[in-house]
Order: sequence, then C-alpha cells, then structure tokens
Amino acid sequence: MTAGVTAVTVSLTPLGWATSSGPDQQTRGGVMQRLSVNGVELDYEVTGSGEPVLLISSVLADGLLPLVAQPALADRYQVIRYHRRGWVGSTHTPPPVGVADHAADAAGILDHLGLARAHVAGHSTGAVIATQLALDDPEIAETLLLLEPFVLSVPSGAAVLQQAGPAFEAYGRGDHEGAWAAFLTAASGLEWSTCRAVLEERVPGVVAQAVKDADTCFGVELPAMAEWAFGPEQAGAVRCPVLSVLGAATLPFFVEVAALLRSSVPDLEERTIEGVGHLLHLQRPEPVARAMGDFLSGHPMARG
Repeated sequence: MTAGVTAVTVSLTPLGWATSSGPDQQTRGGVMQRLSVNGVELDYEVTGSGEPVLLISSVLADGLLPLVAQPALADRYQVIRYHRRGWVGSTHTPPPVGVADHAADAAGILDHLGLARAHVAGHSTGAVIATQLALDDPEIAETLLLLEPFVLSVPSGAAVLQQAGPAFEAYGRGDHEGAWAAFLTAASGLEWSTCRAVLEERVPGVVAQAVKDADTCFGVELPAMAEWAFGPEQAGAVRCPVLSVLGAATLPFFVEVAALLRSSVPDLEERTIEGVGHLLHLQRPEPVARAMGDFLSGHPMARG
C-alpha cells in the first residue's frame, strides 16, 4: 500500500469548500478520507471487507450511496467510493477534463490502496469511466458492472444532446437548479417533482449539492461525454466479464446502448430491473445490488 495518504476535514463555507488538517471528513455516507493522485486531491471512503468493488458515480456525486448499504454488497465486499475531480470537495480543475483523466484517477485510487485488481462498477457517466478504465488498464478491472452507460456515440446520442438543450440554456442563464431539473427530468423520464422526491428520499441533500456542482456537470462533464467515442470496436476490446444492468422503463437511448454492449462485448451478462428507469439504483437499490452481488459471486477473483 502506498504510504503518505493524508486525511483532512472538508467543510462548506459561504465562499465554497475549505480544507484543513484534522479528523476525517464526515459525509452522508460516513467517514471520507483524502488522497493525492495525478496532481489532484480526491475524497474517498472504504467500507466492508472482501474482494474490492470500486463504485464510480455519475453526475450525482453521492448517487451510489444507496448501494453501499445493501447487504448484497456491504456484507460480502470491500466497497470503495469516491468523489471524482470537480465534485463536492475533491479538487476542481479547469476543462477539459476527459474520460481518460477520470479513468486514470480511478486507477490511481486503487494503486494508493494497494489494490492491483478490483471489480469496477459505475452508473451512467460513471459507467463510461469504468469502461475506459478497463480499456486503458485491462489488468486492473477484474469485472465491469455497468448501470446504463451514457454512451452518446450511439445513433440516438445526438437526439439526447438536443433534448438536453433546455438544461444547457438554463445553465447559461445562471439558473443552476432549473438546469438540473431539466436535465434529470430528460434523463430519468420522470416529472421533476417525482424525480426530486426519489433523490431526496434516498440521499437527502443530493439536489442542493448537485446545484453546487453545476459548473462541473454542464461545463466539464457533459462536454467530455460528447467527445467520447465508443462503438463495436471499443466494446469488442473489453476483455473482462461485464454485467449490463438496465431499467425496464428506461429511455430508448439506454436500450440502444445496452444493445451495443450485447452485440459487441465478448463476455456479457444482462439483468433487467422491473419498474424503474435510468435512476434504477435510487428507485430500487435492493434488486440492483442483488443483481450485482449475484454477478460478482459468479466471477470471484483468482487466489494468488
């Protein structure tokens, strides 16, 4: 394990996020520590024991928290989650910050933890980063668990970007909450009042934090996703076992992405979660975690 990782406290001030040496950071998910990797500082949390599972969040920094507490994962695995660069208290760097940069950060976290391999899971844009990690560092990803990857290079991706137009317009006007409302409504297929209620029930305060992270989402993250190219050739280069998880009520765009994975990834399993859309892990975390746990139990890491 790499030495010299320093834990710090992160607190919200009227001027933004401030850091100071001292006790570990307390967040909604528990205690987070901080490490330095690739010239940035990232907040991370490790819970449980067993084979390591790295969770990579999407545009909601703490959106995967409901999975962390599920027995199918919490009772059997060492679960690692973190705030990516630009989100919450992790270092904010100016654009461009590409998918490969985030993948390198994820690899750096595992290296700091002394982990040569791990199962890697992500949702939406986080699933894109997980996939890039498996392509860039095939020896790191034992398996991939992809919850509706946000792959804009499929044919319907252009229409998705067009549908996100009102969100970018609201962001340009400085209406950050309105931008999130428009974007998450389009992505989830839910009315904003319903979508917000789901989010706040599972992760209280998540919408307020998203508003603070709007510059990263609309100014850095989504432009990077629009630049990311992923088609049959790249999908065919993923060599580890892959789980593709889809909400039965999700948007046609994500169904198209799942079809790309199905037709091109050499070693793929699929699960469908009934009654949910793109926010599947927030709407029904128990069956999502159970599907992930069942897949992981079928692909144990080699002893050695």
